[in-house]
Amino acid sequence: MNKLVKLFTKESSLIPLMAILLGLLFGALVMIMGGYNPIIAYASLFKKVFGDLYNFGETIRQITPLIFTGLSVAFAFRTGLFNIGAEGQFVMGSLGAVIIGTQLSLPWYIHAPLAILVGALFGGIWGGIAGYLKAKRGVHEVITTIMLNWISLYFSNYIIANYLREPGQQHSEMIKPTASISLLNWLSEAFGYNARLHWGTIIALIAAFIFFIILWKTKQGYELRAVGFNPHASEYAGMNVNRNIINAMFIGGVFAGLGGAVEILGVFNYQTIAAGFPGYGFDGIAVALIGANTPVGVILASILFGSLTYGAPGMKFGAGVPIEVIRVVIASVIFFVAASGIVTYILSLFKRKKKEVL
Repeated sequence: MNKLVKLFTKESSLIPLMAILLGLLFGALVMIMGGYNPIIAYASLFKKVFGDLYNFGETIRQITPLIFTGLSVAFAFRTGLFNIGAEGQFVMGSLGAVIIGTQLSLPWYIHAPLAILVGALFGGIWGGIAGYLKAKRGVHEVITTIMLNWISLYFSNYIIANYLREPGQQHSEMIKPTASISLLNWLSEAFGYNARLHWGTIIALIAAFIFFIILWKTKQGYELRAVGFNPHASEYAGMNVNRNIINAMFIGGVFAGLGGAVEILGVFNYQTIAAGFPGYGFDGIAVALIGANTPVGVILASILFGSLTYGAPGMKFGAGVPIEVIRVVIASVIFFVAASGIVTYILSLFKRKKKEVL
């Protein structure tokens, strides 16, 4: 528990918090320049997210996949790799879940867990391919993961269109009720009619805990972090660098694949023949960055990112602010996190003034 606390120390958390504040202030400045009232805009956003139980439930639904993809990207970053392929791994996780969910007839206590596991495996394999190419062929993972994103999109579209399509529709067959992970009816109804809550939110929190256990409580995690820090020294110490690279990308893919699986099984109950990506994997890069690549940080960054994204329409209808402005706010937060030197300098000014006062 002490290590978990250290992962979210004052030093590691203060910079992202300051970056968020600066991002919100910069967004307010943009609104003022555009002739909008930032106080009304942020109040409208807050009301959209927390105004009633239905919207609060939908905000939770929006946050959930971001936790999975944020963990996927953060895990790779922690092991010295760049997983830009969480989007493709998310799509493959969806495909694995929809295959099991539509093609098998099993009791619910086997069907849903099996669909989730197969989705996670599909995502892991997709990440492992990039890891293998990096370890065995020296191909940079940024290139391979970007390419695999597009391959996953067209491959999943091909499978759905030719083998799983609902007749006359542009999506797969509906998953069987025994594979659904929607929350109990009474709880969904408590959050308002059609609030799409599901067990995936609980699974996401468990995944964040597993992230911590793997990296900081196991021998495998120590090796993964050591290889990421210095592969040459790790190899000299007797660690299998290539195997650890593959393992790191595989585990990162598992997290993203889980996200895709629970999104299908808990929200949509089918997979569409998509013209583009859902976007959760790309947003996961920002979530991991804002969350400082820690499990607690990823959860908090997902809450921020998901709330801003879901609350954006509230700004539009409540204050007339274009939805694009919320992207300016998010981009500003990312910028200040990335440019941590600026934030550190601002914090040092506050510390200096505090010392002068004392």
